[in-house]
Amino acid sequence: MRNFIATTALLLASSLSVYAQESNPNSAEIAFDVETISYGTIEKNADGAREFKFTNTGKEPLIISNCVGSCGCTVPQWPRTPIAPGATAAIKVKYDTRRVGRFQKTVTVQSNSKTPTKVLTIKGNVKDVFPRKRRFFSGTNGIWTFSFLNVKHSFQETNMNWSYTKSGMLWTYN
Repeated sequence: MRNFIATTALLLASSLSVYAQESNPNSAEIAFDVETISYGTIEKNADGAREFKFTNTGKEPLIISNCVGSCGCTVPQWPRTPIAPGATAAIKVKYDTRRVGRFQKTVTVQSNSKTPTKVLTIKGNVKDVFPRKRRFFSGTNGIWTFSFLNVKHSFQETNMNWSYTKSGMLWTYN
């Protein structure tokens, strides 16, 4: 019985090796200049377009079948025509910079290269041009005070206050 199990396992292993695919030494190969692009800190609504440049270092034409962003805020555009051996092309990625805060997104590239799936990364931080205003209201004895903190005025951050009295409005800057 033990010999039967060993023989069956040996036959199964040898039959699987017959069906194993060998890699084609002449196949296309995609080589990116960089696989991660850092936007750094950019302002809201800034240009979110970047390019991942690559070269076909293989011996056959490279065909990119699909590029998918990790979410709807990352939109990739890739060359739809085959890239000849030794030729250079680019995958354009546009990030929606209307979204404020830190981000790290990926673009998955599928092709006919030796490595059929590559993952590219973009990351950065989008700052709001004008910080959100914080309003504080207070009122005593008929005098109302409204304060706006972190308001940009003449390209400087300042605190702006005004008071409304029965006789009119009083503006003060700190």
